[in-house]
Amino acid sequence: MCFPFDAIVPELPEGFAVMAGGAAGERHTLTSADGTDFSAYLARAEGSTGVVVLPDVRGLFRFYEQLAERFAAAGHPAVALDYFGRTAGLGPRDEDFEYMPHVKQTKPETIALDVATALAFLKEQTGVERAITVGFCFGGALSFLQATEGHDGLAGAVGFYGGLARFDVIERAKDAKVPVLGLFGGADDHIPQEQIDQFAANLPVEKEIKVYEGAPHSFFDRRQEDFKAESEDAWKRILGFIDGFEA
Repeated sequence: MCFPFDAIVPELPEGFAVMAGGAAGERHTLTSADGTDFSAYLARAEGSTGVVVLPDVRGLFRFYEQLAERFAAAGHPAVALDYFGRTAGLGPRDEDFEYMPHVKQTKPETIALDVATALAFLKEQTGVERAITVGFCFGGALSFLQATEGHDGLAGAVGFYGGLARFDVIERAKDAKVPVLGLFGGADDHIPQEQIDQFAANLPVEKEIKVYEGAPHSFFDRRQEDFKAESEDAWKRILGFIDGFEA
């Protein structure tokens, strides 16, 4: 598991919010290229670079809707998607959702179809010129994989403590086509430094890999006061990553 169900997205760093009062979002049902309906949450803004949010193993729940709103408040339209339309129907997911049987049935190739659908939807609804993926844990691994897919309009991929042993991410990194930002906790026992180093070495694209010494898995949570500085720094790195495509 990644975040606890009642986790809270850290506030944007001072000076980065451009939309007063945040950004309310909308729930939508999208249809993937294989005909599967899946749930998504769209937060609108006026920016030219959007964000596709890839949740942890529990799929689309309030933390990731809130994250989309935070990106929109920073001026970047965002859509968060749910993974489990094929096996569990439409979301969003609540605290009682038994996610693991559905996680085991996910396939990178069908999630890539859903990401492509979300990218197209984001462009259609908001007029963005490009977008990045931002994923957490299970979604972090999937975000790294999107860098290899050649999606139309995908400019970069960001992963928070994405499991590198999952989905052969380390080996597939060699096929990355867009810049990658990787954010990891130095005290995350599930992702050893050797894996991070090999992942970074395999990436043939522009990359930034940041390991926060002493930070655990899932440190990006406003309730974790001990890692407030790390969360703020992570926000700045992501927003700077996005700004690099708009220069």
